[in-house]
Amino acid sequence: MTVYLDHAATTPMRPEAIAAYAEALGTVGNPSSIHSAGQAAKRVLEGARERIAATLGCDPIEVVLTSGGTESVNLAVKGLFWARQADRPRPRVLVPAGEHHATVDAVAWLAASEGAVVEEVPLDELGRVRVDALAEALARYDDIALVTMLWANNEVGTLQPVADVVALARASGVPVHADAVAAYGQVPLDFAASGLAAMSVSAHKVGGPIGIGALVLSRTATVVPLIHGGGQQRQVRSGTQDAPAAVAFAVAAELPHDPARLRELRDRVVTGVQEGVPTAVLRGDPVDRLPGNAHFTFPGCEGDSLLFLLDAAGVSVSTGSACQAGVPEPSHVLLAMGVQEAEARGAIRVTVGHGTTTDDVDAFLAALPEAVARATRAGYAAAAPALGRR
Repeated sequence: MTVYLDHAATTPMRPEAIAAYAEALGTVGNPSSIHSAGQAAKRVLEGARERIAATLGCDPIEVVLTSGGTESVNLAVKGLFWARQADRPRPRVLVPAGEHHATVDAVAWLAASEGAVVEEVPLDELGRVRVDALAEALARYDDIALVTMLWANNEVGTLQPVADVVALARASGVPVHADAVAAYGQVPLDFAASGLAAMSVSAHKVGGPIGIGALVLSRTATVVPLIHGGGQQRQVRSGTQDAPAAVAFAVAAELPHDPARLRELRDRVVTGVQEGVPTAVLRGDPVDRLPGNAHFTFPGCEGDSLLFLLDAAGVSVSTGSACQAGVPEPSHVLLAMGVQEAEARGAIRVTVGHGTTTDDVDAFLAALPEAVARATRAGYAAAAPALGRR
């Protein structure tokens, strides 16, 4: 049986959510229809929306259901950018280094296709956005469309200074979007108190189904939609809404997530790794981090080698870095933190979740030293494929 320690990628659906999903699938009717079956489906949908909103500290009307975190981020980043061009050009987007690729690729597309000017804000050595650099950028430019940032870094787990960023940006009249996909269910989220214009979350990170998420969009915020059609959800996200998935999302979001238990398991991972492999380096803030996240680099190892060796031993973890066309690449997050490329290539992320046990952690810790030894002997993979050889 596989020990699953990659809950940051996706966490298994909670049994209660599966049961609620299966029952709700029996609901007949399009929530946009005006007949009795449609209105019954709408009541189911809106009841789920209210429950999801309660877990996010927002009004139900502010919950725009989407297909997941990536769509939510794209709708927020592109939609806010377009809306901010309405009265005068504001091409500049402030984005911290080391963001999730949903954000990185969205702003890159805006730069290539819409003339956006991407202003990257540096991180410190713990993976936290440098508020002083952000303040300097906000003071320097008067053509900023938006600030977009992670609530917590999805790779190294460092919690970000969202309140400080929002306060600075609001003083300059700039809206802020937070990608809270990694943070949802791990730390408290209160949208109303945050002052954010928009916030992205996803159901499958909290034990709900894959394929549904939400953009929490303030009543006062305006976005240009990505999808046009029936005008559902405040004219922001057209399309027939998935009431059964929303019900399962609501059930999963409401269930206890017990961050104290996750923190205890995570600390067991950290202590065990540092004792079993003394050369391992914990990355990210050692204290102010997601309770379920432990991220390490192992000198002299290729992260992909460690992943495959651990997988062969029955343990699933993640590297957190990209692999393009079969060529291992170092984590852009670690590089942004100032980690040298060779060290950054030897990273693995271990994330615990609602189903994780101490036995799971101990199985990982038992398999790790041998995996590190073998990966160290293998060394680093070639940085690029050899060309012109036969």
